[in-house]
Amino acid sequence: MKISTRGRYGLRILIDLAKNQTEKPRMIGEICKSQSLSRKYIGRLIIPLCKAGLIVSKRGAHGGYFLKADPKDITLLQVIEIMEGAISLVPCIACPRRCKRVKSCAAHEVWSKTNEQVRNVFSSITLDQIMNVEGDVTDGCL
Repeated sequence: MKISTRGRYGLRILIDLAKNQTEKPRMIGEICKSQSLSRKYIGRLIIPLCKAGLIVSKRGAHGGYFLKADPKDITLLQVIEIMEGAISLVPCIACPRRCKRVKSCAAHEVWSKTNEQVRNVFSSITLDQIMNVEGDVTDGCL
């Protein structure tokens, strides 16, 4: 399983909004500048986050984006699955019908248990916990 830039940058956008929560919406240009991402790419990444109800937008001259949910209520699992789709280490986990050997496969149980453990870890980590890690997690690998 590899988390793409969609998942990583989606998380960065949410961290940025959470760290900059005020009465005033966060403009897309401010997010672009602080995250060193292009306006076009951020515009595409914000859409699924809005559709999922994690972000709300305010239109107009003083418009921008707000984090809709409390950072304590947003899990890493939610973010990854919104941006990447369902977590599936191997195709037969997401769609067992695609594999003719799923019932007789000795490894299927291992993949299934491992997949569930990954989901459990991701669901136990909140946006609030991530953004409160010492140092700036938006630098470096994210």
